[in-house]
Amino acid sequence: MDPQIFLRVSISSLGLRIPVTSSKAERAKIHSSSSSCSCEIRLRGFPVQTASVPLISSPEALPDPQCIATSFYLEESDLKAMLAPGCFQAIHAFLEITVFMGRQGSHCGVSSRKLLIGTFKLQVGPEWGEGKSLLLHNGWTSIGKRQQEGGKPEAELHLRVKLDPDPRYVFQFEDETALSPQIVQLQGPIKQPIFSCKFSRDKRTSQLDPTRKYWLNSTGGDDPESDRKGWRVMIHDLSGSAVAAAFMTTPFVPSTGCDRVARSNPGAWLILRPDACGPDSWHPWGRLEAWRERGSRDSVCCRLHLLSEGQEGGILVSEILISTDKGGEFLIDMDRQTPSGTPVPSPRSSGDFTAVGPMVWGFVMKCKVQGEGKSSKPVVQLAMRHVTCVEDAAIFMALAAAVDLSMEACRPFRRKGLKGRTSTRNSL
Repeated sequence: MDPQIFLRVSISSLGLRIPVTSSKAERAKIHSSSSSCSCEIRLRGFPVQTASVPLISSPEALPDPQCIATSFYLEESDLKAMLAPGCFQAIHAFLEITVFMGRQGSHCGVSSRKLLIGTFKLQVGPEWGEGKSLLLHNGWTSIGKRQQEGGKPEAELHLRVKLDPDPRYVFQFEDETALSPQIVQLQGPIKQPIFSCKFSRDKRTSQLDPTRKYWLNSTGGDDPESDRKGWRVMIHDLSGSAVAAAFMTTPFVPSTGCDRVARSNPGAWLILRPDACGPDSWHPWGRLEAWRERGSRDSVCCRLHLLSEGQEGGILVSEILISTDKGGEFLIDMDRQTPSGTPVPSPRSSGDFTAVGPMVWGFVMKCKVQGEGKSSKPVVQLAMRHVTCVEDAAIFMALAAAVDLSMEACRPFRRKGLKGRTSTRNSL
């Protein structure tokens, strides 16, 4: 399998320092608001990111170098667009970090505004495309108006900007998950078959089926409106061998007094991988829960726990909202703090994140799915460093299938028939 080129630009070790040359009034003003210092991080073509900026009071102290504020992931086309001058934009693209004190808003009827402290700029250059790890900046830099006027700086910003190659494998389901599609790897215009996906609603299983114990446990209670229990997905390699699976272990049923799968009673999938102990042995890898969130725009929440022996309940690594209207992306990215605030250990093998070892960093997996009533052909990106063999990638294909099918399983129960993906799936 050949990966596609991606770059990771990480911004870490943020800290703000007020030099002794600043007036006492200025230092006191900023120190008194240290809990509300923040920054906006911009890179052309990407949404603006925000992060908090700790105040460093001691001249000898340095911010935590392991604390990642945010990361940007660039495809080859993104970098080309940044380096090519356009008609309606600046010749050069910059990584721009603007630091503020306070928050804009109102409290008890009194409006407040953010105070601009200063801006750091780093130009995007041709060296970004050399495919090497580069430390673009590390240390203190002066920001603020007085620097531009040739006077003494009002404040100093500490940051570490690192560029790393982060190649990914990209896969796509060639049809809707419920239609048992082939899964191909994308490399430019080339599509290479890698897996096949077998979806089933049939609860009858062979006595010889090695996954039978999980399958039988997946059948839930009665659901008078729709059959949203006992679904399963098997991922096979090109030889026809089963290399990963996803089973509904908790049925998707409406919660009491409402027409939807609610947070209080989510549906759930068990993700399985073959165990090295034997050809007919399977090992639980993860548990995906899903439910429907109500709001101005409805969404489906997908929450993933990675399972390991000796860990009750598993490790929470992702909790993502996906729009039921527009669809969205399910993401595992360790640069973002996990919902539980617990660091995630490094994998023994690419698919196993639960072994003891160094902390996992950066992007792991992304799966793009469509909203309700739309034909969904999930696209999956996997970080190459987490995939040591084809079977490792299969685990994430099973997870992606479960995420996609959860969009269907979480639709309101009062809707009898939906066009597009729903009608085709119900015809199975």
